Amino acid sequence: MATPSASPMRSLDRAFDVLGVLEDARHPLRLSDIARRADLHVATAQRILNVLIDRGYAAREDTGYLAGPAAVATAHAFLVNNRLSPVALPILQELAATTSLTPTLFVRVGGARVPIARVEGRNPLRYQLPIGDKLPLHLGAGKALLAWLPEDEQAAYVADATPFTRASGRQVTADELTAELRAVHDAGYTVSQSERVTDVTSVSAPILKGDTLLGALSIVGPSTDLPESDHPRVIAEVRNAAQAIAARCA
Repeated sequence: MATPSASPMRSLDRAFDVLGVLEDARHPLRLSDIARRADLHVATAQRILNVLIDRGYAAREDTGYLAGPAAVATAHAFLVNNRLSPVALPILQELAATTSLTPTLFVRVGGARVPIARVEGRNPLRYQLPIGDKLPLHLGAGKALLAWLPEDEQAAYVADATPFTRASGRQVTADELTAELRAVHDAGYTVSQSERVTDVTSVSAPILKGDTLLGALSIVGPSTDLPESDHPRVIAEVRNAAQAIAARCA
C-alpha cells in the first residue's frame, strides 16, 4: 500500500492513477476496488474521487464509481486539435475505398493503444471497436507501436504481458514475443491473424516522422476478405499510407 505524502506532484500522480483505473473499468467499481487497483489507502482514494466528481471526471452511481462526462470533453478536445486525425482522414477514406476493409489510426497511451480515427470498409467489422477504447500493445496493431518503443520500455512491457494466449489459442512466451517484435521492426509492418478476435486479420504499420513514432495505421477485416494471396498488395498500401500521413505532419 502506498505511503502518505504531502508532495503536490505525488498527489497529482495518485489522481491520475485513480483516473486510469476508471478508464480501464468496464463497469462501475466499488471504492475498495479502486483503492486496491490504484494501490492507495481507501481514505486517500475517497478524497481523490470526491475532487474528481466535483470536476466532472468521475461520477457515482448506486453500483459504484465510473469515469465522468468531463473525460469526454477532454477526449473531444484532443480529437479536434491533434495533428494526426485531420491529416489521416482522407488517406483512411482512400484505403477503405481501394481495399473495402476498415482502416484505423492508433496512438499509444502508456501501455495501451487507442483508436482515434476510423473509416468503415464496405464490409463492416462484426465487433465493436469504439474510438477511445484502450487496447493492448502485444496484439494486432499494437505491435506496430510496441516494436518501436525504446528497448527498456519494450522489455518491461513484454515481461508484464507474457505469457498470454491469443484468440487462436496459441500461447506466447516472452522470448517469442520479443523475437516477433524484432521481426516486425525489421520488416516495417505486422500481419496479425486471429490474435485478438478469431478469424480476423489485420495489416499494420508505424507512422514515423524521422525517429519519432507518431502512431500506427492498421487495416482490418474478416480473414476471408484478406486472404494470404492479397497480403503483399495490402501491406504495400498500408505502408505507403502510413508514410503519407507522416509526410503531411508538420
